[in-house]
Amino acid sequence: MSDRNDRRIWQCRDRKLVIGGATLIMGIVNVTPDSFADGGRYRDVGPAVDHGIRLQAEGADIIDVGGESTRPGAAAISAAEEIERVVPVIRELAAKLDVPISVDTHKAAVAAEALTAGASIVNDISALRFDQKMAELVAKSGAGVVLMHIQGTPQNMQFQPHYRDLLAEIHNYLESAIANAERAGIDRAQIAVDPGIGFGKTAADNFVLIRCLRHFIDLGFPLVIGPSRKSFIGRQLDLPVEDRLEGTLAAVTASILNGADVVRVHDAKEVKRAAIIADTISGRIQVV
Repeated sequence: MSDRNDRRIWQCRDRKLVIGGATLIMGIVNVTPDSFADGGRYRDVGPAVDHGIRLQAEGADIIDVGGESTRPGAAAISAAEEIERVVPVIRELAAKLDVPISVDTHKAAVAAEALTAGASIVNDISALRFDQKMAELVAKSGAGVVLMHIQGTPQNMQFQPHYRDLLAEIHNYLESAIANAERAGIDRAQIAVDPGIGFGKTAADNFVLIRCLRHFIDLGFPLVIGPSRKSFIGRQLDLPVEDRLEGTLAAVTASILNGADVVRVHDAKEVKRAAIIADTISGRIQVV
């Protein structure tokens, strides 16, 4: 098992993100009308760009821009519509931000336009499986890539998800996704992995994943996790989306202490503060 305090580089085109020191905060910009967490607040370019700038100011190390909701049961949209939503936002953010931009998509056509506009990471919920052209694109571009586990698709993933061995099945899926990426010519330094909190999992499964996150450290790649405001938190606390901050902070803190390198969140300022304390407890950063 690797030491999570070892410094490594996540290569994202011309960006080099340090892994193993302070936890990286990936701030979410949903350019969608139907996101579960912020339902259309940033669907227009101006508010979305302002939000991305604010997330950077609050401590985000990466800005993740998505144009298609992947909440359970969400309707799919065309690549053209997704491009129309995300590319203008990414183009403006690339001119104004110091931190790298990630595009949250599983479509190669969308990723290609986003990379041209200034993105340097592809965050793919399907681990390159939904679009056969995605792996070649990532390999040729040198973009960082997040390979995430999902059982099913966003349209059916929460219809009675079931595992015989949750940790082993997700580990094997990610191991296979890594092998597929490498066969396509993607360098190991470009790859990060995500066990996919909420993507084809029960509430109990999500808590197990956070508790047992170290099970995935031996894969040898930066570990990304996205518990922010999700329904497993709301269900346990009996709270709506807008009241899940404290639950999110607890989930983020536990994830960091259990090996997460990157946390994908909506509330950068609050998570940044929690992450500093968690990183100090874990020994990733020094007491001042």
